[in-house]
Amino acid sequence: MFHPVYRTPWCTPIKVKHGDVSCRTSRGEHYRNVMGTRCKIRCKQGYESQSSEVVCMASKHWSSNYACREIRCPKLNMPVNGGYKCSDGSYFNSRCEFFCSAGFSLKGQTIATCQHSKSWSAGVPICVDMDPPKIKCPNLKDKWAEPGKLTARVTWDTPEGVDTADGILTDVTLKGKPSKSDFPEGLHKMSYTVLDRAGNKGSCRFTVRVRVRRCSPLFAPDNGYMKCDSDGDNYGATCEFTCTGGYELQGSAARVCQSGLTWSGSDTTCAAMNINVGVRTAAALLDQFYEKRRLLIISAPTAANHNYRFQMTNLQHAQCGLDLRHVTVIELVGTYPAQIGRIRHRLLPPALALQIRILLRIPQRSFQMVLVDKQGMDKQRYPFPITSAELFTTIDTFPLRKDEMVLQQEAGQNCQS
Repeated sequence: MFHPVYRTPWCTPIKVKHGDVSCRTSRGEHYRNVMGTRCKIRCKQGYESQSSEVVCMASKHWSSNYACREIRCPKLNMPVNGGYKCSDGSYFNSRCEFFCSAGFSLKGQTIATCQHSKSWSAGVPICVDMDPPKIKCPNLKDKWAEPGKLTARVTWDTPEGVDTADGILTDVTLKGKPSKSDFPEGLHKMSYTVLDRAGNKGSCRFTVRVRVRRCSPLFAPDNGYMKCDSDGDNYGATCEFTCTGGYELQGSAARVCQSGLTWSGSDTTCAAMNINVGVRTAAALLDQFYEKRRLLIISAPTAANHNYRFQMTNLQHAQCGLDLRHVTVIELVGTYPAQIGRIRHRLLPPALALQIRILLRIPQRSFQMVLVDKQGMDKQRYPFPITSAELFTTIDTFPLRKDEMVLQQEAGQNCQS
């Protein structure tokens, strides 16, 4: 006969929500809540119990909690620069979809599902900044060079980069001259580059064009020189003109390229010197050569004089060198009253020839040659003939001659041709 305790209800009857239970006593009976009863707990899919089996104990309590609770996965981490949305939180079968903030691209699985094993079907993806930043270069109008200059100062505001991920980017790199620089004439290609924190590069290009206002070009007059500052024909440039010795400047000695792109003044020419041999005094004759020509005065008692003939023969072959050095030859031949003077093919009256000898203290009865510079200074006297090479070497040491040589070299004037 059984003890009544084994049939007496003892523990609270088991009711399992979201699952079912089957119980047996130690004797194999189907009592559900007598002492010693063992109950197996089976939860529905998506649920789990703390214990798969519980026992009704003498304390009138079941050996452990038997409720079927919903399976839950660990909480997902939020991706940096992104997020996720789930259909049912972290519970079983919840479907979580990941997304990235603007400017970022998702790398990894887009969806993770909470599995029966309490783990997610995929790991948390990462959000990668793939979008390059944008930058807008300045749009600059053509610049005109300032008067007398071949450059223009160009100024612009440094652009900023804009990135969907990082926002405003001020650390930009310029390839080319910086703003507020003086740019020479022509087209200058420039660019700006900007990097975001992920190393994506954005760039833009722009151009700076500098123009120079120019007058039509001027040229040196025949038998003269032209020296211009700046670039020679740009707005504000000045051109100065000089004539070679023996030629007189007519027109403007200097002309400026004006804002209307026309030259100031009038056309410049160099006209041959018109020597007036009808003057009354030697000083009046020599004054006509002042600051224009050097004089080589050759004096001899007769045209048959050996030294005179030798000297004139030598100089016949040196006419180019004489012209290059602005030398006018004055011949004084004979003795008073039968003396004559000559400048090339023009004859001087006997009285004028005599005055030149007296003024320069040249003897009548012997050969003598006098070299006079452009300032009218008596520079050298020769009692005997000299070669043209010796004469030219002496003249080339004169201070003014050095400046002339530079101008002639620039103009390509020489006696080689």
